[in-house]
Amino acid sequence: MTVALLFPGQGTQHIGMGRDLFAAFPDLTELAEDILGYSLRRLCLEDPDGVLGHTRFTQPAVYTVNALAHRRRTLDGGAAADVLLGHSLGEYNALEAAGVLDFGTGLRLVVERARLMDATPGGMVAVSGIDSGAIEETLGLPGPPGLHIAALNAPHQVVLAGPEEALRQAVPGLREAGARAVTPLKVSGPFHTPHLTEAAEEFAATLMAVPRWHTPSVPVIANHTALPHAVPRIVTDLTRQIDHPVLWAPSVEGVLDRDPDTTFIEIRGGTTLLSLVRQTRRRLRQGRLAARP
Repeated sequence: MTVALLFPGQGTQHIGMGRDLFAAFPDLTELAEDILGYSLRRLCLEDPDGVLGHTRFTQPAVYTVNALAHRRRTLDGGAAADVLLGHSLGEYNALEAAGVLDFGTGLRLVVERARLMDATPGGMVAVSGIDSGAIEETLGLPGPPGLHIAALNAPHQVVLAGPEEALRQAVPGLREAGARAVTPLKVSGPFHTPHLTEAAEEFAATLMAVPRWHTPSVPVIANHTALPHAVPRIVTDLTRQIDHPVLWAPSVEGVLDRDPDTTFIEIRGGTTLLSLVRQTRRRLRQGRLAARP
């Protein structure tokens, strides 16, 4: 049986996360706070300044708590993973868990990534009930800079990103096209779209400065390609992840194509990614049934 471990990304932050982890891993928590220059524990448990939802703080916090939760799972005897997937920011946790980079290097990359991504204003919405083809037809995508598909999360859940006003104007048309829901995400920019190409190009220099990328101990699926990471392409794929769509549903499909009975486990006990997996698995099963003579 294949075990696939899933690492969530930005949008899963909440006050109180990591409550049972910081004391369990004091050395790693201290290292994180030394790198960040502020109390991560206070941010996650109290958020007194109301900044946990701001990209520059969210991404390092989620990365650190994901990493601690993975260590807790390992100590508790959780089944070893055969493949790792991380959604957006979570991809860095998947790479860290596979030994491609160490915790500190990953956190420093995330800090710089968050700084650059936070510089472009905009937003993102999850569109449920219609597929990417219907969205493209409804909005005339791809087109001039404005709205872009930022993630293919499931067969009928697509994330759009762009300027806030453009997203608001798109809602009526999306509902007329059959969208069941258009839900704003807890992010502060048009991530994974050409709006962030300048940030991606600047971030490439940071990635290239990493002294060594180790071969993954188990396959890690890249958001940009939906294929396992290969060391020679890691810098390119992580660069393009910033301004290209997250191919989450195709990534999950690839895992299920290799083993339809794969067991998926979401780090931190959440269900956000598991829900997307269920939708994708259901569609693949329906397709297999329809193909039978």
